[in-house]
Amino acid sequence: MRDPVTGFEYPDEWVAACRSPVLLPQVRRGLAVLTASGTVLRRGFTTGTTAAAACKAAILSLVEDEEVTGVGITLPCGIAVRIPVDAYRGTASCWKDAGDYPSDVTAGLEFVATAAPSISGTVQFVPGEGIGSFARDTPRHRQGTPAISAPALDCIRRSIAEGMEEAGLPGVTVILTVPRGAEVAQKTLNPKVGVHGGISVLGTTGLVEPWDDHLVEGVLDRIAQAPNGVVLTTGRLGLRYSRLLFPEREVVLVGSHLSEALQMAGGDAVICGLPGLILKFMNPDVLEGTGCATVEELSMTPQWEEVARREIAAFQERYPRVRVVIVNRDGKVIGGSP
Repeated sequence: MRDPVTGFEYPDEWVAACRSPVLLPQVRRGLAVLTASGTVLRRGFTTGTTAAAACKAAILSLVEDEEVTGVGITLPCGIAVRIPVDAYRGTASCWKDAGDYPSDVTAGLEFVATAAPSISGTVQFVPGEGIGSFARDTPRHRQGTPAISAPALDCIRRSIAEGMEEAGLPGVTVILTVPRGAEVAQKTLNPKVGVHGGISVLGTTGLVEPWDDHLVEGVLDRIAQAPNGVVLTTGRLGLRYSRLLFPEREVVLVGSHLSEALQMAGGDAVICGLPGLILKFMNPDVLEGTGCATVEELSMTPQWEEVARREIAAFQERYPRVRVVIVNRDGKVIGGSP
């Protein structure tokens, strides 16, 4: 059985040990993960997915006589899902479902979309109250730009287009708000990375991973049993590029749990991925004195080569058998150990 989100082939013994066989169809669809112990953990939906559902529901409710209670969304990873909503006469609410991820501070957060037909036939999407924006210019974002990632924005726009087609509308204006967004954002990393006024709308796959439990029960076993050595990576793009760079090795997505993963690997591994979590893992104070708000921002400045070389050298003194490969979002190697 294969996980359609990560491509991981579940071992037959994991499937045989499943404590809830009735939930295996959810695992096959990618909406849940199976752990080595046989526990099934449900994936949640990202802020981007929640926003897309609210926007589509608001449009559909313009032409429905009764309340709209659910909408179909195609996630950035390609999986089609149905999301519960509450929509009537152009206004829709959707509440973020975090699945079995225990530390999601945005769990249960309400997203509200309002839609109105456009007489001119144009399509407008307006991020409103509770959605954060960048406080200053960075190499990838301009000051005042809404903090909505490219995959999330694509999902929102695609869902708006689908809603217009299903409703038979030539144009529409959709305003998206998150009533408690500014409050909840204070519990996230947004204030530290230069996003103010609300939450970020994110989602590379459209799904939230149940990281904490899955790492303990399933991923650590894969690390320990990797036959040709293991590559540890921190996110979806890192996973993709690690598989291209190291096709002969087992690549394991561990998120922020690099310390536990390295311990399980016995200190003999490759760490490969985007610079953020890797450099922060090596040195939590790496940004001190750089004038940069994020490691990604640092990686686009002239300081990068010197800082990366220094931090990787210091890290290798502690972990001499661990190779480090740092890539950017385009897959180019921008740093690494000799």
